[in-house]
Amino acid sequence: MADPRTLFDLTGRVACVTGASAGLGQRAAIVLAAAGAKVVGVARRAEALADWADATGADAATVAADLSQRDQIADIAQAVAAPFGAPDIIVHAAGINTRQAADDVTPDGWDITMNLNLAAPFFLSQALVPAMKAKGWGRIVNFASLQTTRAFPGGIAYGTSKAGIGQLTRAMAEAWSRDGITANAIGPGFFPTELTNAVFSDPDRAARNAAQTCIGRNGDLSDIDGPMLFLCSKASAYVTGQVLMVDGGFTAK
Repeated sequence: MADPRTLFDLTGRVACVTGASAGLGQRAAIVLAAAGAKVVGVARRAEALADWADATGADAATVAADLSQRDQIADIAQAVAAPFGAPDIIVHAAGINTRQAADDVTPDGWDITMNLNLAAPFFLSQALVPAMKAKGWGRIVNFASLQTTRAFPGGIAYGTSKAGIGQLTRAMAEAWSRDGITANAIGPGFFPTELTNAVFSDPDRAARNAAQTCIGRNGDLSDIDGPMLFLCSKASAYVTGQVLMVDGGFTAK
C-alpha cells in the first residue's frame, strides 16, 4: 500500500490552468504549484498573470492568449508545452457569463460564451492529450456550474455552455480514460470572484444564496483546494466522468 500522505503530491507533474489571472482559476494555479507541480497559467490579461507568476516563483510560467479564438488553440497548446514540457494536468477554469436575458441574447454573446466555456476546453484538451497518452497518465478538470443542472435568470447562454460541460466531461472520460487520462469537473457554488461580482455586490442576494446551502454560507476560495488536488492527483485514479459539486450543499436542497 502506498503512503497515503503521497496521494496528493504533484512533484514532477506539469499543469496547465486556464483563467489563471483571477478567481478560482488563479486559486487552482496556486494550490497545484504548492503541491509540487510546475504550472503554466493561461489568460488574456498578461499583467495579472505576471503578478501570479512572480508570486509563485520559478515553477510558474505564463501564456497570454484569448482562448475564445478557436483558430489560436493549436498555437496556445504549443506555447503551453514550451516552458516545462507537455502538461500532465489541464484545468479549464477560463469562462465568461454575459448575463443576457433570453430575449436579449446576441449572436456575438452566444458565440463567445460557447467558444470560451465549451469549445476551448475540448479543443485545448484534444491538442494536449496525445502527450498524455504517450505517458499513460493525465488529468483533465473542467469547470461546471450550478447552472449545469439548474436554470438561472439571465443565464441561458452560460447555462447551456455549462450543461454542455457536464456531457463533455463524460464524453472525455469515455474517450480517453483507457489511456490513463481521467476527466472530471468541479461545479462550484457561489464563490466571490470577478464572474460573480454582480451577486456579491448585493448583500441581500448573497445572503439568500448562503441560506440556500446546507452549510449556511457561500464559498471561500480555499474551499476549492481539496477537491482540486483530489481530481488532479493519483488520489482520484479510479474517478472519471464525474461532476463534483463544491457548493456547500446548494444543489442538495
